Parts: sequence; structure tokens; C-alpha cells
Amino acid sequence: MSLNLPSGMQISAPILPGYESILTCDALALVAKLHRAFDTRRQALLQARAARQARIDAGEMPDFLPETAAIRTGDWKIAPLPKALERRRTEITGPVEAKMIINAFNSGADSYMSDFEDSNSPKWENQIQGQINIYQAIRRQLTYTNEAGKAYALNDKIATLQIRPRGWHLDEKHVTVDGQRVSGGIFDFALFLFHNAREQIARGAGPFFYLPKMESHHEARLWNDIFVMAQDHLGLPQGTIKATVLIETVLATFEMEEILYELREHSAGLNAGRWDYIFSCIKKFRKNRDFCLANRSAITMEVPFMRSYALHLVKVCHKRGAPAIGGMSALIPIKNDPVANEKALAGIRHDKTRDANDGFDGGWVAHPGLVPIAAEEFQKVLGDQPNQWEKQRDEVFTAKDFLNFQPSQPITEAGLRNNINVGIHYLGSWLAGNGCVPIHNLMEDAATAEIARSQVWQWVISPKGILDDGRKVTEQMVRQMIGEELPKVKATVVAQGEGSATYDQAAVIFDKMSLAPDYPEFLTLPLYEAMD
Repeated sequence: MSLNLPSGMQISAPILPGYESILTCDALALVAKLHRAFDTRRQALLQARAARQARIDAGEMPDFLPETAAIRTGDWKIAPLPKALERRRTEITGPVEAKMIINAFNSGADSYMSDFEDSNSPKWENQIQGQINIYQAIRRQLTYTNEAGKAYALNDKIATLQIRPRGWHLDEKHVTVDGQRVSGGIFDFALFLFHNAREQIARGAGPFFYLPKMESHHEARLWNDIFVMAQDHLGLPQGTIKATVLIETVLATFEMEEILYELREHSAGLNAGRWDYIFSCIKKFRKNRDFCLANRSAITMEVPFMRSYALHLVKVCHKRGAPAIGGMSALIPIKNDPVANEKALAGIRHDKTRDANDGFDGGWVAHPGLVPIAAEEFQKVLGDQPNQWEKQRDEVFTAKDFLNFQPSQPITEAGLRNNINVGIHYLGSWLAGNGCVPIHNLMEDAATAEIARSQVWQWVISPKGILDDGRKVTEQMVRQMIGEELPKVKATVVAQGEGSATYDQAAVIFDKMSLAPDYPEFLTLPLYEAMD
């Protein structure tokens, strides 16, 4: 099947039946327009990231920006929010696969973040079929029937939809304009907005977005300028688009207020993206010989640097009249082990109780079965109020608070093996087209694999990468454990009725990414190039 494409655009991927409903010439013209207007800036910002990393590698430590002090001390608030975004006590996330979309919409959560990014493997068919699925869901047309004949359909009352496009570092390799790849984020955003903005406005619930992986307020300004041009192109009132920013990089922590300010006409608050945040800390300080984090399981929201970041986010948001949304609880129900299941549910309760008491207006869960528990804990604190925007925090946080990277111990063989096992398992599933994977009773996405391979890399490189039994983590040790963990992963996926064809390749990639002399910036970049 051939498409009518805008001048200068090429698509090097199969156009399957139905794709033409999304890949229309007018929709793709918006992609091309935004690419031509903004991709030079995107590339410059990615270069600025690399330059900043080089300065950190040389010993520079981040701090609040002196040149934006007036924004931090100024008296301003974000624009008023629509009613659909006033209550966000429970938010659920997941990829854009039909069954998951229906279950998330029907979960009872206040909001559903439909994900074209970390929990979605960005195969061409996933990206385009995901757009079709969301288009149908907004119009209440989406249905799904599984192999056993069970039918899924949307309830009358569904969660408020928010869309997460890909981050600035990711391209859509199958689409070029004037010979250059387009931004994955612009591609996802433009197609969704073009087809669904007016329908969502008519239904009083959108268009709303989540913006990932930003490292500076300049990157937020780029999104804001894209929103302005896109709204003008489609004849939408300025400020119609609302977007929540995931604060999931350590550098963005120092620019929370500036990020809100740049997006103030389009802002819907900030979210504490905890898993990518840990990955970001490891990545940014990878050459600091004094930096070394303990086992991944020991880096909870209650360790000092994570707690400071979370409380600062609440303080900034409420100071500026914006929602503060807590991060993901990755625990999921455990069907066949009542004792383990109760422990998991207790962990969810603890997490949401802390967030609610700290002032967060809501938080994320990874499974529909956890929505009632999260809602109950926020209900205890908020009562009949949809949020607690009026709750103000008065702590003063400094760079030292955000950079107090403890604990550095324990590092154990079990923790090392878990990183290797989870990393290979996730990568194998991702290569097979599944970006949202239950592993060891946790719902994992790309952030988990990033932490896993980054910790392994760091423990090999750092003089502090010493196991609690006194052994230094070495390349030879890691390579041996990769060989030992791969059969375990394969046995697990086969027992679950899945194929294991992609897992040998996953182990090779994990080896390269965790043992390369120079730290690879993002795991998903070489993975995407290896993907069809």
C-alpha cells in the first residue's frame, strides 16, 4: 500500500492495512512542519547535554542556575487547569497495546498515561497500531478478544487520558524529512494531536501529555514552542494542550521551577519519575570515583537524596499552583502466594501513604489491581478534596541534599545477579516487541534495564564496587554470571509459554552495554538500531 506523503518525506517501513487512517498526508504535514522548524534546536540541545556531561566528567557539580534566580524568586503561577486534571490521586501507566489500554481505562484510576516511550517497545507496528488503538479508544470504539474468546470493551466511565511521546534523544528511524530522521517525540505528538485534539476537546478531556527525560528548562521551552506552533496550525486556542513533566534526571531537579515557568501556559505539573532518576544519577556521575550506589533494592524513596528530590518537587509544584504527582510503585499482585502478595500490597500502601502525607496530589501504579489500595491511602489524607495544592512545604534544599548519594553499601552477589538476570530478561522481551514486562513480581520498563546495566558497569569501574564478601566486581565475574543467568531467564520465559529466541541476543547486548570501556548513554539507542 502506498501513501500520499508531504514533499520531502519518506517512510521506509511497511504500510499495513489501517495505517493509512493515521498516516494521512495532512497529519504527516504537521510532523514535517514541526521537524523543519525545531529539529535543529533539538540537535543543539542534545549536543548541550553532551557538553554538560563532559564538564561533570571533569569534576563540575550541578547547582541551581544563577542566571534564572529571578524565576525562582518571582511571584507567578501556572495557568489554571481544566477540571479533568484537578483530581489525579491514582494514575496508571502502560503501553499502547489494545488489551492494556482497555484495562487501564477501566481500572478505576483517575488518569491513564498511555505510553509510547519506556514501557513500549518502539517497533514500527507498535507505534502506528498504538496510534490506531488510542484513536479508537477515545471514540469508544476499541475492543479486544483474546485467544480464549474473552472480550474486552471500554466502560462508560474511564480514566482521563494522557499521552507520553518519546524523549528528545530518540528518533523515528523509519521516517525522514529532507533526508533527516524525525524526532520520535515529535512524530508521536503530532500524529496524536492532529487526529484527536478536537475530539478530546469536545469530550472535555484533553489533549494532555506527559513529557519524559528532560535535562533542562531549555528542553521544556522547546516543547512549549512546539505546542504553540501545533495549536496555531490546527486552529486550537493557545493553552489548550496541558503537559506534565517527568522529573527523572538529576539535572532537571535543579531546574524544576524554570521548567514549570517555560511551560506555564501549558503546564499540568511535575511527576517524580523515580526509576529513571536513579539511572540518571549513575549516568551523570559515572566517572566520579567517590560515587557508588548500593544494590538497586536499597535505593528507596526514603534514602536522603531521593527524599530531598521528592519533597522539593512537592514544594515547587504547590508554590506555583501545580499538581505534584508521585512516582511509580512497580509492585504487582502475586496470585499464587498469599504471603508474598500481602507483603507486596503492604509495600504499595506504605509508598502511597508516604506520598499522600508528604503533599503529593496522586501517584502511579503499574497494575489495575492496585488502584483501590492507592486510592484508599490518598483518600485517608485528602478526604473529599480532589488534591492538596494548598499544602505548602517550607524546607530549603541545597545541591548537597540532592547529591548526597547514599547508601553505597551493601553490594551483594545476589544484587549483582539480579541486575544481570533482570537486564537480560527485559532486553529479550523488548527485542521481541514487549516493553512492559512482569519480572520477579515487579512490573518493569526500560528504566529498570537502564539501572541494572548501569550499576553493573559502575561496580566494575569503581574502586568501591566491592561485594559484601570482599570480592571486587570484575569484568570476568560479570561475564561468568551472564552465562549462568541466561539459561535461568530462558527457562523462566519458556515456563511462561513464551518464546526465547531473542534472549541470546539480549545477553550479548547486556554484555556490551555493561562492560564497554566508555559508558553508553542510553540502552535503547543501540537496541532500537538492532530492531527491525
